[in-house]
Amino acid sequence: MEDPARQAALDVLAAVRARDAYANLALPSLLRQRGVTGRDAALATELCYGTCRAQGLLDAVLGRCMDRSLSEVDGELLDALRLGSYQLLRTRVPPHAAVGTTVDLVRAARGNAASGFVNAVLRRVAEQDEQAWVQVVAPAFDDDPVGHLAMAHPHPRWIAQAFADALDGDLEELAKALAADDARPLVHLMARPGQISAAELATAVGGTPAPYSPYGVHLAEGGDPGDLAPVRQHLAQVQDEGSQLVALALAGTPLDGPDARWLDLCAGPGGKAALLGALATSCGATVDAVEKAEHRARLVEQACTGLPVTVHVADGRNSGLPDRAYDRVLVDAPCTGLGALRRRPEVRWRRQANEVAGLVRLQRELLVAALRLVRPGGVVAYVTCSPHPDETVGVLAEVIRRTRAEQIDAGPAFPGVPGRGGGPPVQLWPHRHGTDAMFCALLQR
Repeated sequence: MEDPARQAALDVLAAVRARDAYANLALPSLLRQRGVTGRDAALATELCYGTCRAQGLLDAVLGRCMDRSLSEVDGELLDALRLGSYQLLRTRVPPHAAVGTTVDLVRAARGNAASGFVNAVLRRVAEQDEQAWVQVVAPAFDDDPVGHLAMAHPHPRWIAQAFADALDGDLEELAKALAADDARPLVHLMARPGQISAAELATAVGGTPAPYSPYGVHLAEGGDPGDLAPVRQHLAQVQDEGSQLVALALAGTPLDGPDARWLDLCAGPGGKAALLGALATSCGATVDAVEKAEHRARLVEQACTGLPVTVHVADGRNSGLPDRAYDRVLVDAPCTGLGALRRRPEVRWRRQANEVAGLVRLQRELLVAALRLVRPGGVVAYVTCSPHPDETVGVLAEVIRRTRAEQIDAGPAFPGVPGRGGGPPVQLWPHRHGTDAMFCALLQR
C-alpha cells in the first residue's frame, strides 16, 4: 500500500542526514514534484519537521532500545527508526500504525531482515510514552536543570545554556523558551508597504494581521506560501514578524539632518532589503545592499525588483563604499541562527558550539565597518537572529569599547511590543512575542 506522506518525510530525512539539506527547502520542493497535497502534505510536513526537531531525544531513546551504538546503524535504517519513534512518542498516531507503516517502508526498500530489526526496536520504544522516556534519558532536574530541560524540549545542551544565560538563569522562562522553540510555528507574511495593506493581505490569504508589525500577517493554515497569489505577484513576501520589526526599528528611528541614503550591509537573501526599499520609496531615499555571495546577491535583486535598491557584490567588511556616506545602516550579521530554530528544525543538531567564536569575530568586524560607513549622527542597527550573549551583548560591548560609539535606547523603536528586555537593546523571543528570537541594538557615531 502506498504511503506518500511517510515516504516523502523519510526521503527528506535522508537528504538532511546525507547531504546536509535544509528540510524547510527540500520538503516543499519534493511535495510539489510528487504532487502530494492536502492531508498527505500536512502529515508529511508534521512528520518531517517534527522528527528533525526531536532528533536528540529520539536518538537518546533509540540508544536505550538496541544492543549497538547508533553510529553502527545504517543511515537509512536510522532515518526510519527516528521517523517511527517520533510518531510513537510525539503524535496521536496509534502505536500499531506507527510501527507497522515504518516497517512496511523499510521492508519495501531493504527487505525482511532490516524490517525485522526496525520492528523489534520500535516495539521497545513503544513500551513507554515520551514523559517516561525523558525521565530515563535526561539528567535529573535537581542535578542539572538546564540539561533536563534541554532533553525534555529537544535541544543540544549548549544551546539551552546559551538561552538560559540570555534569560538571566530564569529556569521557568527557559522552559517556556525551549517549549516555544520546539513547537510548529505559524507562517508570517509581510505586506509590501505602498502596495497592499496588512488588512487587505489578511483578507486575501485568510490570515490575521500581526500584533506588532503594521505590515505583518500570520497564516493559520499550512501549505506552501509561495502558492499564494499576493506572494506570486510580489505584493507580499514570507518574513518573520521579528525580522520586520528590526528593519522598521532602523527605518523609524528619528534622525537630525539628511535621510536619503540607506545601507543593508549583509543583505542576502533580501527580505529586509525589500522592506527597507519599500519604506525608502515613500520618503525619497535609496538603499544600497551589499552581499558577498553572488548567488545570494541575485536573490536580493529578485526580492527588490521595482524598488530603489542597488545591489553590490562585496564583503561588507571591505565593501568599497564611501565612508560616512549613509544615514541609516543595517548590519543583519551572519550568526548561529539560534533564534530561528523553530523554522529550521535540523539546524539545532547541525550547529556546534565551537562555531560561535568565528562568527563573533565576523560580527565585530562587520559592525565596525558599518560605523565607518554611517555619517556622524546617523544610526546603525546591529541585528542577529540569535539570543546567544556572545553574539549579542558581547559583540556590542567590545565594539563600543573600541569605537566609542553611542548606544541609543532601542525600546521606543518597538512601540507596543512588551517584554523587550532591560534595554537599551531589544531581545525578542518566540515564547513572549511569537517571533523569532531577534536581537536589535541601535548605535550612533
